[in-house]
Amino acid sequence: MNPRFQLDIFEGPLDLLLHLIKKNEVDVHDIPIALITDQYLAYLGLFEQLNLDLAGEYLVMAATLMQIKSRLLLPPAEGEGEEEEDPRSELVQQLEEYQRFRAAAAQLADRDILDRDVFRRSPEEPDSETRELPRLRELELADLVDALREVLRRLPDDKTHEIIGERIPIADRIPVILERLRDGDVEFESLFERSSRRELIATFLALLELVKMRAVRALQSERFGPILLTLAVPRDAEVSLAFKEDYKG
Repeated sequence: MNPRFQLDIFEGPLDLLLHLIKKNEVDVHDIPIALITDQYLAYLGLFEQLNLDLAGEYLVMAATLMQIKSRLLLPPAEGEGEEEEDPRSELVQQLEEYQRFRAAAAQLADRDILDRDVFRRSPEEPDSETRELPRLRELELADLVDALREVLRRLPDDKTHEIIGERIPIADRIPVILERLRDGDVEFESLFERSSRRELIATFLALLELVKMRAVRALQSERFGPILLTLAVPRDAEVSLAFKEDYKG
């Protein structure tokens, strides 16, 4: 039986919903519930492929979304006026409250560091040699999941002749990724070239561990552009991670 890994890419179902709302560039007060529901369920299907443990709250949210979607599709019952409450209103309130909580938490986290370990200085005019370089933004784990979906989409659908061998431990993929990055930066998609589905998933989970541990950075110059993976530690540094037994195989 394949091991299950804890889902910590998102802090919870509301975090996943906010990611989808941001990704689709829609207003939290006017959520296209059919689109968001379909994408949410697609994420749950992807997490199942990755053998990630889903907390019950993710499944509860899936049921809630499907119920809201059904209520919006059905005509109003007899006797109900046009003033019926929007079935999305309670969900919107939860999302707004969660956004306020996240913003407050971020401010508190910054307050602990700013002016204690970090000191402000005026921005300097960039050198002429560096002015033309593209500005890179650091990606979140959720962005890497989106990129993985595209890689999986390009895999052949026919699995009839796929031979299932032994499980590929995630811990075995860590040194492989690090060795490639020590030779230079690597594009995200090239990391999975000529990989079977099992190798691809093991490599991706290993990459997530490295990003979470800040040993690797994922950068992008423009939205939907190529993702660049680069070492965030010295090339000769040893990366020691405390793996669970399930990771070791």
